[in-house]
Amino acid sequence: MVYHSSFVNEDGIAKACGCPLLPLKSHVKGPAPVSDQDRTDIVDEAISFFRANVFFKNFDIKSSADKLLIYLTLYINVALKRLEGCRTLAEGTKAIINLGLEKVPVPGEPTFPFGGLFALPQSPQEAELFRNYLKQIREETSGRLLSVAYRSNGTPNKWWLAFAKRKFMNIIVP
Repeated sequence: MVYHSSFVNEDGIAKACGCPLLPLKSHVKGPAPVSDQDRTDIVDEAISFFRANVFFKNFDIKSSADKLLIYLTLYINVALKRLEGCRTLAEGTKAIINLGLEKVPVPGEPTFPFGGLFALPQSPQEAELFRNYLKQIREETSGRLLSVAYRSNGTPNKWWLAFAKRKFMNIIVP
């Protein structure tokens, strides 16, 4: 059974491209509201559910927060593929930083992986807001992923990096 996001109540949450801009426990600048440090956010959910959800080829969406969970699961898969050849935390950090510098596609652009999952932006401002939110959430996810993909002594955690070989929802990641 697929794990779904617990963020089903979206009252008062801004949206862009049909996706809620959920609060994050983040020090990264961006449009996301700030969440309490002691509460679970969508990034925590994505990382904790990743190893179970990556095995599924289908994902039924129960709330719009599930769309963000799907996006983050694919992003974690991409990040793990980049970390796969990195033997130290320093190499992994460099690979993740390079991934973070790549342009973040939004719905309607040819490189966006989930064409029908998110609504097309209604204006250039909405597209830029969504791009900035995705960039912020990717940066936050990358930082937290490094702490689970590598042990405290800087060596790779094979129980995480082994999941780089999985295809989430049969999407092939370059």
